[in-house]
Amino acid sequence: SELRQLSETYGVPILAVHAPCLLITQRVWGSDPWGKLVRAREAAEVFEAQTVVVHPPFRWQREYARDFVRGLKRMADDTDIKFAVENMYPWRAGSRELAAYSPGWDPRDEDYPHTTLDLSHTAVSGTDGLTMAKDFGDSLTHLHLADGSGSAKDEHLIPGRGNQACGEVLEYLARRNFDGTVVIEVSTRKATNRAEREADLAEALAYAKLHLVSPEWAASQQPDRHQSHLRVYEPAPTESLVANCGTWELMMLAMPSLMPHVPRSMRVDMPEPR
Repeated sequence: SELRQLSETYGVPILAVHAPCLLITQRVWGSDPWGKLVRAREAAEVFEAQTVVVHPPFRWQREYARDFVRGLKRMADDTDIKFAVENMYPWRAGSRELAAYSPGWDPRDEDYPHTTLDLSHTAVSGTDGLTMAKDFGDSLTHLHLADGSGSAKDEHLIPGRGNQACGEVLEYLARRNFDGTVVIEVSTRKATNRAEREADLAEALAYAKLHLVSPEWAASQQPDRHQSHLRVYEPAPTESLVANCGTWELMMLAMPSLMPHVPRSMRVDMPEPR
């Protein structure tokens, strides 16, 4: 397939599949929501991915919503793929809030075995991202690293440009030796040209590299503490970077030529593990 070819060409593994859950993807892979999850699971198995990210059902998907929690648990019995339910947010129209999701936009209200934390969505919902990460506990499987200013718009800003606890969440995950996936999910729509877009992506990657270690390890600078070690390598001759930390990976398409765009204060070099 084209995805497999791209993965092999650029040396970037496909570690997660996002099921088509948005309003604009309602007809992707058919109209049956359970069928979409089956297709997403099959894709994940083909790519040997760990996770399928899924949104809570919309309120008008009544039958799907009614059986959503139980249905995910049944599907989990048939596969090793983790269906990680993502935190969403209430829809707002002026001063009114619309309950668009059922069972609800906050996965903490249900007993989901696996969850996804999106830090742009926490900005929209007014939720503390670090608190949500801790509340998710061992169910936290997948992180969408982004930022937001707290507006009603899902902004997906470059981490560090909003008011979310992006750095604190990354440090928390490093402390607990998180073995899920961290994916940068940012918007570059405001970039006016390729150079600006590349600079934005480089900044996001540098931010992750800077914060994806525990403060204790950073202070000690002991390279033998491998669980907190972050290493960035460049799989020649590709144009992609993959950052590894222990058994888990931060994925992002970026070009080696981007590093000159990274603010000097954000450039960090980590020692190799012994």
